[in-house]
Amino acid sequence: MSEMTVETVMRTHPSTSVEPYAAVIGAGAADSPLSTNSTGTADHNAFVNAMRGAVTGMNVVTTDGPAGRFGLTVSAFSSVSADPPMVLICINRRSPAGAAVHENGRFCVNVLSTKQRDIADTFAGYPADGAPYDFAAARWDEGYTGAPSLVDAIATFDCVVETTIDSGSHAVFIGRVLSVKEGEGRPLLYTDRAYGRPCTDTHVN
Repeated sequence: MSEMTVETVMRTHPSTSVEPYAAVIGAGAADSPLSTNSTGTADHNAFVNAMRGAVTGMNVVTTDGPAGRFGLTVSAFSSVSADPPMVLICINRRSPAGAAVHENGRFCVNVLSTKQRDIADTFAGYPADGAPYDFAAARWDEGYTGAPSLVDAIATFDCVVETTIDSGSHAVFIGRVLSVKEGEGRPLLYTDRAYGRPCTDTHVN
């Protein structure tokens, strides 16, 4: 039986915290992985450093409506329920995109492929060319809810906001999926401040 491993394909912003990518991915180091602070919770730097070992998929979350058109690269995305279909995303509460999702009441999760690293960078605020968060960096359709849907995405999940939960520095948006679209490609992954791609290896120990 083959197992899925992660092959690193590119390093990204090794000296900075990559906050736009996720609720928990960033730079940092700790003297002890078991350190705690005075509140009895894990030390911030230890937590962030440990989270660098997690592997996440890369997605662009989009919204459009009365609050305007916004897009943001997000890795904190997960299925919540299949019946009814529901997903969640996490966005920093300081982000204008998060405020727009809340006011517009809708969002679309666009799952990126390994060929779309430039799109991930653009909507993380670090474009190789052009302006940050520029929708001209890719081709879009109008989704079922009116949120932009990436034409060449591996998958899209077009949602209306069911519940919003403020938790720590981030807002958790739970969306009811109204429409899905399937595409092709291999998912773009992110771990230890690097992009990666899945590779099948029959000799993983």
